[in-house]
Amino acid sequence: MQTYILKRLLLFLPTLLGVVFINFVLIQFVPGGPIEQFVAKARHDSVGEVATGDVNKAMRKGLDEEQINELKQLYGFDKPWPVRLASWTYKLFTFQFGESYFHHKKVIDLVQEKLPVSLWLGVSSFFLTYLMCIPLGMAKAVREGTSFDVVTSVVVLVGYSVPGFVLGVLLIWLFGGGSFWDVFPIAGLHSDNFDALNNWGKFKDTLHHLILPLICLNIGSFAVMTTLTKNTVVDNMRQQYVLTARAKGVKERWVIWRHVFRNSMIPLVTGFAGSFLTMFFTGSLLIETLFSLDGLGLLSYKSVMARDYPVVMASQFFFSVLFVLGNLFSDIMYVVVDPRITFDQVAE
Repeated sequence: MQTYILKRLLLFLPTLLGVVFINFVLIQFVPGGPIEQFVAKARHDSVGEVATGDVNKAMRKGLDEEQINELKQLYGFDKPWPVRLASWTYKLFTFQFGESYFHHKKVIDLVQEKLPVSLWLGVSSFFLTYLMCIPLGMAKAVREGTSFDVVTSVVVLVGYSVPGFVLGVLLIWLFGGGSFWDVFPIAGLHSDNFDALNNWGKFKDTLHHLILPLICLNIGSFAVMTTLTKNTVVDNMRQQYVLTARAKGVKERWVIWRHVFRNSMIPLVTGFAGSFLTMFFTGSLLIETLFSLDGLGLLSYKSVMARDYPVVMASQFFFSVLFVLGNLFSDIMYVVVDPRITFDQVAE
């Protein structure tokens, strides 16, 4: 185990370096960088003031060549791209994420502001998926071929085929005070009186706001996890050790929960650690936009569109670290769940 973990950790650095290089190339050489956006904004303001007759003010707002060069020096764009890449890499690996070009705040402060929304969405989605899909998958496997199995399969597949943002519009129309029932809030994470509530009231208020977004965010993963659980349980129920246990007169309930359930959880539990880690910082642009949830997903999208390089580079680097660590933890869980598995098999 120690050798395998060491090998994975040795690959950790090259993987992150590759991610940083690819992200740098993609965002640095795409037209419409921050300098171009500053120039475009200045021209737009100048045009508006010419229209109002203030020509002198418009001329003062125009950016000349010297001002553009000063902006390039300020943001480091006057240096060759290899120097900029080396500078970005050093800052990221030393956790010096810098300051946002457009928010004029430290990147770490921006992430901390948006993190509560993503934490609530991520952690709630994680537990909701596992706590609902595993029992449902088990029930479908035990009742395979019955009307319950058929009906739930149809419902799950229909939910899987409907995009989350489309379902969100429908739910807002039905339950958000659109045309029918005003049951759930459709904007924000808290009510106006949130600060006046006690801890239990704050918890209930937040969950009340998250019900519709969570349904839309998890409707696709419900189908995948439920189907995976069912197929794994059905496959184990047909194994020789189950037939032997039944032949010995072991009660069916004991066979299912003592033998089948434990072995069926291996492909699910192995991804538990990685999923839990990455779910802490999940984000969904469309869902966050639809329900006015200002989280990391929306921040990342706005940063890409605005060419806010410090935020983009820091967020991608951070997510890459979580992804690599999540995969490592998932591999380690193989041995924790089933000691018969060796790391040579995991590596293959």
